[in-house]
Amino acid sequence: MRVDQENVQILFVTSEIFPFSKTGGLGDVMGVLPVVLKDQGAKVAVITPFYGRLHTADFQIRLVLENCPVGYPWPEVTADIYMADYHGLPVYFVDRPEFFDRKNYYCTYHGEFFDNCERYIFFSRAAVALARKLGIPPYIMHAHDWHSSLVPAYVHAARRLDPFWHQTKTVLTIHNLAFQGQYSARLFWSSGLPAEAWDMDGAEHYGSFNMLKTGIGYAQRITTVSPTYAREIVTPEFGCGLHGILAKRQPDLRGILNGVDYSFWDPKHDKFLMYPYSPENMQGKAECKKTLLYLMGFHPRFMSRPVLGFIGRLREQKGIDIVLEIVDELMAMDVGLIILGEGDLGIETMLGNLVEQYPGQLAACIGYTEEKSHQIMAGTDIFLMPSRYEPCGLTQLYSLRYGTLPVASQVGGLLDTVIGYPAQGCTGFTFSPITGPALLRALQQAVAVWKDDGQWRRMQERAMHQDFSWQRSAREYMSVYREIGLPAEAG
Repeated sequence: MRVDQENVQILFVTSEIFPFSKTGGLGDVMGVLPVVLKDQGAKVAVITPFYGRLHTADFQIRLVLENCPVGYPWPEVTADIYMADYHGLPVYFVDRPEFFDRKNYYCTYHGEFFDNCERYIFFSRAAVALARKLGIPPYIMHAHDWHSSLVPAYVHAARRLDPFWHQTKTVLTIHNLAFQGQYSARLFWSSGLPAEAWDMDGAEHYGSFNMLKTGIGYAQRITTVSPTYAREIVTPEFGCGLHGILAKRQPDLRGILNGVDYSFWDPKHDKFLMYPYSPENMQGKAECKKTLLYLMGFHPRFMSRPVLGFIGRLREQKGIDIVLEIVDELMAMDVGLIILGEGDLGIETMLGNLVEQYPGQLAACIGYTEEKSHQIMAGTDIFLMPSRYEPCGLTQLYSLRYGTLPVASQVGGLLDTVIGYPAQGCTGFTFSPITGPALLRALQQAVAVWKDDGQWRRMQERAMHQDFSWQRSAREYMSVYREIGLPAEAG
């Protein structure tokens, strides 16, 4: 195998990376953070699955290694490795069709794939095997969420047997603690991890094999995607059953706020918008609203009424159920509502019925496309973010830049990024507790401010000038890497 990069210092292992694959924020983060680190001088590469739904975009993907041994304890299984040059850094794709050549990444409407544990055991082992094949040990292997959280444990085990791994340290980032990869104990014994890993401070969790907990137990550093979420997850309320081990690892836990790729999410040069706009010239936003309302079949009166937008998974975490709880009151306020997302079948069905009940005032787009997401972000006035918990949240950061002021619950990254009205420097509206009545009160407040053109315009300007760029976040990650062994001259 020809190695295209002389020395990979930081090797990311992730189940998603935009634009090749994406279901949510993880894909967005991975599409930007490695590139920014590379631009800051680090030598970075990424390993990700070769999905059947892979979007190659404008990047040529080529086969670089066939039949890479993965080292399973059962009869040997291999992977083919493909590679793309993504903005100057290599992205390696692990290919095994029976695991990854599927219409969906993780699940269908009926639930998650029955073999998800085996799929991501395979992926994690393949990532470690590929790192060994590259020939020069990385200083840092950085795993993301449960899908790659066995990597720290595999590196820990390999470190004792192979001098190649002596300098390699591991970092695990938790993007959403609610998804842990918890399975039957028997699957642990098929993972190839040593028996000692079956421990209350390792893989075992109340008699089950917990893949995320395994990574928490073995990574040198653990990060999550906002400072507030890092404080929340060591408590029983937000810890999803892992607050004990997270509290024990708290000295090694850090919250680093996600950033925004403003080359992709900025109304001044958004390729999905017919009418660009900026804080200095907002006329384009009015045109974007006019276009969106036409596309969604709204009554023309909503050009002079506030229109609300919701983009996200149609699940209770995102608070869509409390939006639907107050939808009749919202319609009585004569506001418009546009929802984009997919998820719970019952919620999707309810939305279909509401569209028929409130034609020209409520629209629902089941599914997700980047184009619709950008159009809704630009064309609505108020953005709904009523999450029950939110590790960071990216859509509220996008809404700030688009001058679509957020109404957000006071949790996680929302608390770190939205300054609630009427506080000094306010950029949106916040509410607590996370109930329908509290959300309704916040929306009534937002609509009242929206009627005051001067006050609304000042809030929009403040929101649009907020800077959540990735450069700051990347420097914080570099600080974490250096704490555990990345040389000072790197990056």
